[in-house]
Amino acid sequence: MMKILVIGASTNLEEAKAKFGEGHHFTVENDHREAERFVENKDLVLDFILDEEPYKVEIYENKAQAKVFVNTAKISLAELSSLRGHEIKATLFGFNGLPTFLNREVMEVSVLRPTDIIQLAEIAKKLGTEFMQVDDRVGLVTPRVICMIINEAYYTVQEGTATRDDIDLAMKLGTNYPFGPFEWCKRIGIKHVYELLEAVYEDTHDERYKICSLLKREYLMQSST
Repeated sequence: MMKILVIGASTNLEEAKAKFGEGHHFTVENDHREAERFVENKDLVLDFILDEEPYKVEIYENKAQAKVFVNTAKISLAELSSLRGHEIKATLFGFNGLPTFLNREVMEVSVLRPTDIIQLAEIAKKLGTEFMQVDDRVGLVTPRVICMIINEAYYTVQEGTATRDDIDLAMKLGTNYPFGPFEWCKRIGIKHVYELLEAVYEDTHDERYKICSLLKREYLMQSST
């Protein structure tokens, strides 16, 4: 059994329990300042919300024993670490903490140093999960691909080529995806989709990630309500 601190919302806690099982002892905090006092007393920290307030990576300073999985869908480990120079003593791993993505057979994980793979393998064994090491890049792999597909679907609707329902149905029947692009967007949240695409485009300047104006408009409308 591992003592796991979840930093995030109750939905993040439920995803963690669904993924790793009820056999572990979970604590949840939705604020980094409140969570800081627990960091060194836990076997593992799952930080789902650091990408929203990256400067709060400072809570992992001088905590050399801490093992922390950080949601790096929208910001890389390297960028997070650079915010505090060499003061981050905790071992940081990047994971895909966007809504609906954690509870999958294989965890997508990035590391800062090759030597961290040994610790990662030990933690994964205790958690009872398989993992796949990916490059420490904004968007990781799966979130980048899914959000790009969602963006393309928005372009298709904007051009009047097909309806949202038709696109969702075609993707499920044609590619055997569990959800269509618009269904996936709703599950992930348009805020996360937009901000991930924005971060990846800024990182790569690849036109594939240039945000569709329809998607941007819906994001802005939601943000203003």
